[in-house]
Amino acid sequence: MTGVVISVLQPLENVLTEVLKWLHGSAGFSWAWSIVALTVLVRMLLVPITVRQIHSMQNLQAHAPEMKAIQQKWKHDKQRQNEELMKFYRENKINPAASCLPILLQIPVFISLFYVLRGFEKEIFPAYPGSSLEWLSLVDITEPVKHGWGPLLIVIYVASQLSSSYFMSTTMQGAQRIMLMVLPIVFIPFIISFPAGLMIYWLTTNLWTTGQGLVTRRLMPKPAPPEKRSSRAPAKDEPPPSGNGSGGKGRAKPDGGAAQPSRKPVAGPPRRVKRKRGGGGGRR
Repeated sequence: MTGVVISVLQPLENVLTEVLKWLHGSAGFSWAWSIVALTVLVRMLLVPITVRQIHSMQNLQAHAPEMKAIQQKWKHDKQRQNEELMKFYRENKINPAASCLPILLQIPVFISLFYVLRGFEKEIFPAYPGSSLEWLSLVDITEPVKHGWGPLLIVIYVASQLSSSYFMSTTMQGAQRIMLMVLPIVFIPFIISFPAGLMIYWLTTNLWTTGQGLVTRRLMPKPAPPEKRSSRAPAKDEPPPSGNGSGGKGRAKPDGGAAQPSRKPVAGPPRRVKRKRGGGGGRR
């Protein structure tokens, strides 16, 4: 299985090696800062996909009340709940997987960089005499991160991972968000044996994600909220109701029939009223 992964990622590994060589030899970066620059280049290439991710997360957040209502309605029927949610996604053009795409695309880069650093000291470093493998005089990029000041790098990594996960999980449900926030701590036993250069790469990625989240929240406009429907809103073809007060144009029959239009008095000369002679008593 490992051999298959190496053969599949070999072209990407060669590209990363050449980029690191160019950043060190031509751009003048140290090997550690070349990894930082490589991370920035990778994230710049992923900017279009990241923008789609942000729009997708904002869209999910705008429709969160409607999705929660669907989940509550079909909470006893998980299959029907999933079907209704998928239908809702299609109708509103929502792609829930878009928020994970930048992370998935970075996994091959992360694995390829692991193989580059594993043979770096023997295959690449001897061709550049006088160069240094240290970063800030704290860690050697080819040694396991648990050596020397590496544990401090792990602490910074966990803090940066928690902050980046916070911005990525704003639209997730409670359990999913807690799981995403706990994962960086769960990964610590596995990453302590990784080369310190990998931690520099992932730490730079997390700092980029955090800064990106802060900037996009201020600059990118939020999508318009979905139109709210009210049961009291009259239909478009329904005529407005006629009132019986002073503003009404007709009056209803006493027997409940259809309303008849009121008649206005016709203007004319005043009528003469004849007085009766004698008033209340007769003449003598």
